Amino acid sequence: MTTLDPRRTINELKALRALTGDENGAQRVAFTDKWVAARDFLKERLAELPVEVHTDPAGNLWATLRGDSERELLIGGHLDSVPNGGWLDGCLNVLAGLEVLRRINAQYGGKPPVTVRLVDWADEEGARFGRSLYGSSAASGYFDVDQMAKLHDRDGISLTDALLKVGVTLADAPQAQGELKNAAAYLELHIEQGPVLEGLRLPLGAVLGTVGVERHTLTFHGQAAHSGSTPMNVRRDAFLAAGKFGAEIYDIAGRHGGVCTVGSVKTLPGIVTSVVETCEITLDQRHLNAEKLAAMWQDAQAAATRFAEEGGCTVTFADLWSIEPILFDPELIAACEASILEVTPTSHRLPSGPLHDAAEVARAGVPTVMLFVQSLRGISHNKIEDTREDHLELCVLALDRLADKTIPLISP
Repeated sequence: MTTLDPRRTINELKALRALTGDENGAQRVAFTDKWVAARDFLKERLAELPVEVHTDPAGNLWATLRGDSERELLIGGHLDSVPNGGWLDGCLNVLAGLEVLRRINAQYGGKPPVTVRLVDWADEEGARFGRSLYGSSAASGYFDVDQMAKLHDRDGISLTDALLKVGVTLADAPQAQGELKNAAAYLELHIEQGPVLEGLRLPLGAVLGTVGVERHTLTFHGQAAHSGSTPMNVRRDAFLAAGKFGAEIYDIAGRHGGVCTVGSVKTLPGIVTSVVETCEITLDQRHLNAEKLAAMWQDAQAAATRFAEEGGCTVTFADLWSIEPILFDPELIAACEASILEVTPTSHRLPSGPLHDAAEVARAGVPTVMLFVQSLRGISHNKIEDTREDHLELCVLALDRLADKTIPLISP
């Protein structure tokens, strides 16, 4: 008789929301006091299990239930959120994984056939420093310390200093690669964050992989001039060039079947009485096809150059971050779908548009799969993010079935 209790997961999610959220939504931004409180919340519950808990050199939190084999089943997620985020994004993965860990411990008397590990990846969102998948990329080896050392948040605090505040030294982060040396499979549950499953009236779906991402800064350089005395036809307005580009990305996305987003805009001198001299924007482009993703970036550069020249400006480009499309393990996808069909009549296979730590684990060579649960209204990164409670129960059940199916697949 299983000890799994999906209602306990829902109650713990609500308790975490009360602890680390406010009227504007979740506030578990990485390396802040609220994030530390969320970690402490998890550690309190892990203390009830016979697991080894440690924080790796990158700041990822691991709970390890030793098994008969050193081969490892990893179940992961992230407690950090965007500012004013949703109550389920990331933390559902971790707390559902905790419940599965409890069930496995109870079933096998603290000694499962393989070692089972729950991981809370540090700073999946990248909301504070603009670099997503910080902790999982350190573990995967796709991590550049020098580039990371250049990152600052909007208050001017460096990533280096933010990490030191929580006991992590940035230069040591690549040592987290050792955490994956025995990993034989990685499972991650997540809310869909999109409208597909709701549109199909399905609670759960098996994820085929994550789309590739190109993320850049574009800086348009014009000339500052008095807003009252400078005629419109002689202005070299960096913001005008950037604005035209912002509209053009919708055509670029449409031509290639991808998505493009200008997420932030910064102007200098940034005063009401001056034509904009410098306008820096960020561009996020995503596609499941690597060639089309590359074509979107080429089109974006050409369009930005054209609009800059038309306005008597120039434009420069800088890389923020990129990741290629990542396809998940076919055998685990099949196991995921079979697990879904054990708890609900119909499944659906779909790609993931948002980034997830699973992508970094997969490109480190670990067989990986994700399980999606429906998001109401397809909304995430927003305080109105929600999922029906009966669907939350189903996703915990399905994740548990998936773990149960995966253990014999990776057992020696």
